[in-house]
Amino acid sequence: MIGWRGAIPPDWVDYNGHLRDAFYLLIFSYAVDGLMDEIGLDARSRERTGLTLFTLEAHINYLHEVKLGAAVEARIQIMAMDRKRLQLYLTLHPEGEAQVMAASEQMLLQVNLEGPKSAAFTPQTKEALERITAVQQDWPAPEYAGRKIAL
Repeated sequence: MIGWRGAIPPDWVDYNGHLRDAFYLLIFSYAVDGLMDEIGLDARSRERTGLTLFTLEAHINYLHEVKLGAAVEARIQIMAMDRKRLQLYLTLHPEGEAQVMAASEQMLLQVNLEGPKSAAFTPQTKEALERITAVQQDWPAPEYAGRKIAL
């Protein structure tokens, strides 16, 4: 599933003409926003229910240079889920291409902002997540998932 598409603007690049490391996470964050819209956690729903997703952990692998003006897209694969958490694998690609320029494994938690405290997915959100995972069940295992930083 594609969660975000766009071109790299000038204020996202560094002195080398490359996408700054922080903006990879911003792109992946925008992709998660797209997923939230798809599973019923859009802005209107968040306002009505107080339910949203918080990122608990994120790991990014920077694999290839992304330069000014590059047209890119972030894709999302749901690796696992339980009653209130999602383990996601996000990849950044040149638009319409298979090459992976960056990968991020993330753990998200549904939160009720009235607490704030963790909250189980509603039946509607759970059903939407299950529909997505059913489509993705034959996708290859994420190449950079489960890695740790070590020398």
